[in-house]
Amino acid sequence: MRHQRIFGATTPLLLGAALLFGGSATAQAACGLKSADNKIKHVVHIQFDNVHLRRDNPNVPSDLEQMPNLLNFMQNNGTVSGNHHTPLISHTATDILTVLTGAYGDRMGVPVSNSYGFFRNDGSVGFSSSFLYWTALGGDGKPELINENGKIFPAPWVPFTRAGCDVGAFSIANMEFESLPADVRTVFGTGSPEDISVSAALNLPRTPANASARQAPNTDYLGIAVHCALGSPLCNNTHARTDALPDEPGGYAGFSALFGNVNVAPVICAAAPAGCNGSGAVKDTDGGVIADAYGRPGFPNTFSPLAKQSLGYAATMLEAGVPVVYVYVADAHDRNPLPLDPATNLPGAAHAFGAGEAEYVAQLKAYDVAFGKFFARLAADGINKDNTLFIVTADENDHFVGGPASPANCDGIHVPCTYAKIGEIDTFLDRLLLTQRNNTTPFDIHFDDAPTFYIHGNPGPQDPLTRTMEHDVDALRVTNPITGNVEKLNAFLADRAEMGVLHMITSNPARSPSFTMFGNPDYFNETSSSSTGQGHDCSQTPACVFEAPGFAWNHGDVQKQITRTWMGMAGPGVIHAGRNDQVFSDHTDLRPTMIALSGLKDDYTHDGRVLVEFLDDHALPKSLRRSEDFLELAQVYKQLNAPLGSVGLDSLRLANRSILGDDAGYARFLATIGDITTQRNALAAEIKPLLDAAAFDNQPIKEHQVDQLVRRARAIIDRVADLAHDVHDHDHDHR
Repeated sequence: MRHQRIFGATTPLLLGAALLFGGSATAQAACGLKSADNKIKHVVHIQFDNVHLRRDNPNVPSDLEQMPNLLNFMQNNGTVSGNHHTPLISHTATDILTVLTGAYGDRMGVPVSNSYGFFRNDGSVGFSSSFLYWTALGGDGKPELINENGKIFPAPWVPFTRAGCDVGAFSIANMEFESLPADVRTVFGTGSPEDISVSAALNLPRTPANASARQAPNTDYLGIAVHCALGSPLCNNTHARTDALPDEPGGYAGFSALFGNVNVAPVICAAAPAGCNGSGAVKDTDGGVIADAYGRPGFPNTFSPLAKQSLGYAATMLEAGVPVVYVYVADAHDRNPLPLDPATNLPGAAHAFGAGEAEYVAQLKAYDVAFGKFFARLAADGINKDNTLFIVTADENDHFVGGPASPANCDGIHVPCTYAKIGEIDTFLDRLLLTQRNNTTPFDIHFDDAPTFYIHGNPGPQDPLTRTMEHDVDALRVTNPITGNVEKLNAFLADRAEMGVLHMITSNPARSPSFTMFGNPDYFNETSSSSTGQGHDCSQTPACVFEAPGFAWNHGDVQKQITRTWMGMAGPGVIHAGRNDQVFSDHTDLRPTMIALSGLKDDYTHDGRVLVEFLDDHALPKSLRRSEDFLELAQVYKQLNAPLGSVGLDSLRLANRSILGDDAGYARFLATIGDITTQRNALAAEIKPLLDAAAFDNQPIKEHQVDQLVRRARAIIDRVADLAHDVHDHDHDHR
């Protein structure tokens, strides 16, 4: 997805710290995880990017099948579900942030990623990265993670640190520094020594000779953090800084954190020297130093860490007494790491693989070996399924863009696969609209296979500029360079009203796109720049539609292949159900389930619910044990409120048809969907506190409450289904 000094001999301060820690047991003694069975002592959360449970090629074992050390550990000691879903838009930052918070993008501020657009006061459009540190301001001057009240959304480490547990983060979204110098300035301050040194390095001329020096601040400061409990020995040193969360409910005074490898490595290497080399550099699971492309110890590969790197750093954190760790592992469908280009001394161009290619298989084998060593190493440390909650998931389930594999019977394991055609199909939407529709309305998009459109001037949904643009976008047709077929780019349009149903409208209206096109998943949509023919029609070079072999795995769209992913849980309180796809869940459900198992509580109501179907009764509060009422209400609630539940998917069909109809019909749709959304939101606001109170306050839900809430929910679900069915019948009759 998405640099550090070689440390000298250990200083007397760090030797003292190591003696103070006395190994991990002493540091963890203050950690107050209060699981119902009192067995959970550690939490390990592993987040994959684009790693698949199901097969992309029926002959080639899936990603997880090629990682049996992970898959078997989860299935033999817990539960793996392939009926788990992303939010919308289904994209890395939004997906991970939804997992971390248990809230959809409308409440945690980032429903569009990995960057998002916003309207300036003059109607022009700016863009901001979705990857910034938790307390950063976005490009619009508002909190990056803006909640429904315009404040910073509560941070995911807070319940743990308040309970006395340190929390480590490696490459996970927004829990550590993501962008320099912005995040250094957010935490250390503009003009701080750290800001001055980082900025000086980043401002060096872009020459091959300076490449390593320019990378060094990233290696030192990006991607790694430890958020400490009050009085933690890990933060009782000069490496720690104030862990400021100015909007945290209930306040958050006195807490500290370690930011970047330059501050984390000296501390954890002192506490767990076996996980580091003699110079204070953290080792991967193979025993090699975790370093950047130039050999500098610290954060590697700019947010594309290999399994051995992420798991090696996580293991050292755990051994140093950090009982809760969040880590991210890059996908295996792309070449990682990219070798340095000798001409520029920079990593080369991206390179994507099809399922079963030899290098793809080799990367998955290396991932499997890393997990085998990780679990064995933790077990030797006494960290295992009997005292540790493991939660593993993947963000989106990317769609492969390419031709058939050759030979036809290749399985990747015995017979390698090759691909004559591979790579997403890129389009320039502005030039296509000019050529096919003579539409010259200025607009910007978030580049994606599900692009969000921002029409300059920010016209309203019923404005002719918006209505014409929507119709013209739907009318676009292109020739697929892989198959030769003429295809439509749009699958479903969602206007602002529908994006409200799908939890894509935040409390800052400036971030609301004009509309979203959930597109054909083979295509990645862009707008041209002056160097690529801006303002030119498609008769001129470069082509408006072309294959881009550097990337072959698309996400963002609404198709099941992309939005249905997987999750696994193992450890105390998790039943040994093996593979179980019977329960619909999405990314919001993992947070409340993890917090409930840990015996803690968040300072806000989740959009997800505790997945009691996968948990032992003895691990649950009495209010959830054998609770048919909780289960019935929770299941119907997901169909009511989840973007990929019944209301979300049916309303999207209704919205697409209504947007593309006449103005009178569209006006009727706006009134109807407005009423439905008001009712849905009000009902969800009644249900969510009941589900959370049952899970975290031991307050059983009364049967009569469940009966009337379920009846009201089903009425809304059925109403939207009937409206969508009428649309389907109308379309069928029309054809």
